[in-house]
Amino acid sequence: MLEAIRRRLRALVQFIEKQKRKPIYTDFEDLMGNEVEIELETFSSPDTFERFRDKAQAFLRAHLDLESVRKLRTSERLTNDDLEELERLLYDHQIGNAEYIAKAKEECQGFGIFVRSLVGLDREVAKRLFGEFLTGDTYTPNQIEFINLIINQLVDHGIVELSLLYESPFTDVAPVGFDALFTTDQVQKIMNLLDQIRSSALAA
Repeated sequence: MLEAIRRRLRALVQFIEKQKRKPIYTDFEDLMGNEVEIELETFSSPDTFERFRDKAQAFLRAHLDLESVRKLRTSERLTNDDLEELERLLYDHQIGNAEYIAKAKEECQGFGIFVRSLVGLDREVAKRLFGEFLTGDTYTPNQIEFINLIINQLVDHGIVELSLLYESPFTDVAPVGFDALFTTDQVQKIMNLLDQIRSSALAA
């Protein structure tokens, strides 16, 4: 809701009358207490799963030309050999270990989905897939904006979980849910498309 308001107001900000404000001065003594050592987990223990995720993302985005990564970004079906290659690459470049890779598989319900979440889906591929969905029917501006939000999510994160469609920013366009914005047939087509895109990240 706040984001929708922000977008509507941003073009009006230029018309706000500018006023001169007197500077505010403070005059007080800054007292420092005794030094206390605070251990920050992020810095004291860099070998964490989040660190592994960041390193893997940086490495994979620098190697988008790899066949297995290309398949993930273009929603082509992976093979077991593709997944083994991805795991081997992370091992060989000392980016991850067996524990983190096993955790990635468990959290994302598949290593291919984990990698897809790091490299995202190619924007042109996402636009083509949903362009086919939009062909043949007339859609309202809100429906088109909702589909664009799905495309953006796919480009950034590779997949879209159904539950996410009932959260912001999707609810900014469809406050009571996308099943109230689209017909039953259209909702089913969207769900099928998202499932198809997710399934392509799993080994055949």
